Amino acid sequence: MVARVSTVAFQGIEGVPVEVQVMIAPGKVLMHIVGLPDKAVAESRERVQAALHASGLSLPPKKVTVNLAPADLPKEGSHFDLAIALGLMAALGAIPADALSAYTVVGELNLDGTIAPVAGALPAAIAANAIGKGRG
Repeated sequence: MVARVSTVAFQGIEGVPVEVQVMIAPGKVLMHIVGLPDKAVAESRERVQAALHASGLSLPPKKVTVNLAPADLPKEGSHFDLAIALGLMAALGAIPADALSAYTVVGELNLDGTIAPVAGALPAAIAANAIGKGRG
């Protein structure tokens, strides 16, 4: 099963929709993040693992692949953390995957699992609204 979570990448002041796809499969125990991530996004792996552990969850002893689609769009910043963590939780069955489908998620995770503020909330909200996400 592939869990999917909506987030955004920033190009200047514009938020561009990005889909975080998370798959857990048999294989060597490690977590790959693909889709043109920069250093801050690659470091999400450590923040997400620590935050999940602090929340009482842990990664399974399997191969975890996180794809940030579209793959040809550069991804910069730590605001992908929360979307990656929620995608992992959905892939693990800790939360229902369909509960995430109506929202666009941005947030940096602290090691204790709390969410740190991030820049770009307004462009993210505008991008979410443009694709019909987050309406109550």
